[in-house]
Amino acid sequence: MHGPLFLLELGGVVLLLAVLSRIAGRFGFSPIPLYLLAGLAFGEGGVIPLVTAEAFVESGATIGLVLLLFSLGLEYSAQDLVRSLRDGAAVGGVDIVLNAIPGFLAGLLLGWDVLAATVLGGVTYISSSGVVARILDELGWMGNRETSTVLGILVFEDLAMAVFLPVVSILLTGGQASEIAVEAALAGLLVAGILVLASRYGDVLSRAIVTPSDEAFLLALLGILLVVAGSAEAVNVSAAVGAFLTGIVFSGSAASRARRLIRPLRDVFAGAFFLFFGFQVDPSSIPSVAIPATLLAAVGAASKLATGWWGARRAGVGPRGRRRAGWALVARGEFSIVIAGLAVAAGLEPKLGPLAATYVLLLAVVGPLATHLVHRAGTGSARR
Repeated sequence: MHGPLFLLELGGVVLLLAVLSRIAGRFGFSPIPLYLLAGLAFGEGGVIPLVTAEAFVESGATIGLVLLLFSLGLEYSAQDLVRSLRDGAAVGGVDIVLNAIPGFLAGLLLGWDVLAATVLGGVTYISSSGVVARILDELGWMGNRETSTVLGILVFEDLAMAVFLPVVSILLTGGQASEIAVEAALAGLLVAGILVLASRYGDVLSRAIVTPSDEAFLLALLGILLVVAGSAEAVNVSAAVGAFLTGIVFSGSAASRARRLIRPLRDVFAGAFFLFFGFQVDPSSIPSVAIPATLLAAVGAASKLATGWWGARRAGVGPRGRRRAGWALVARGEFSIVIAGLAVAAGLEPKLGPLAATYVLLLAVVGPLATHLVHRAGTGSARR
């Protein structure tokens, strides 16, 4: 049993999240940057590091990530996903070139080896699906024309991670080509299997868990979600990808009901996810990597803006929608930290962890703030 200190710390964390959310709501911007900055203050090397509640917050952060990606998956059907991948393949290729290559080149310029540079390329490549999903929902952009382009890019990136993460994991442990091939095949089979399941039996599964009781429905939903996410993690595909694919399986009234019931739970645990991310950044490590991280973040923001602009333009969206698409993609987050964490655990490059964390923190703050400013400017223009 935990003692009173655990309850006091956890209660303080929850109250802090409530206050920060209220402040953000009062001034009309996302609470995500405030959660991240609070994590800096109460994490490793912070002003008041947590003693007993950090492990619980870490578990809550994992659940928050799973719920965020599951909510994003609920916005898609299997047919939508296949169509987005087919139509967005060109945009996905441009996304890789514009956003992964700058990180790879930066790693080489810093004198790192090819593997470390490749890892940094992965960090700079992928937008934060969790942050972007939260922003799109907060601003009511889910019905906008450019949102299908944004979601198509996120889907392409998330599925790319299903292959990239297991391959990098094996390379970091000095694995052989045969091991890489096996892991990549497992990842591909899992993704393909869930897509086939969703397209052929999604309606059947959706009807099977529907029940008059919200409690029974929610418990069944969470049980399926956690089992699939855990299975994905077991084969190195990432729980986030598994959660996203699980959301795609459900359709119709089951998906609508799931969105309604999951939302408050998702928002609570999502706060824990962003807070815990801040915990992992030691503020004392930031100054030594501040300059390269800032330069790389500036390039990263510009490259995502270009990706979103070009993708939305290709879809026939006007200039205002192109700006929204570009800024929505700027934030980096969960996958970038997962990639960097693998490299840090393997002892690959001492400065990679602090550089990646600072880079992600900058863009996780700049992305949501800029997106909200674009939204408010667009609302003001509409009113005028």
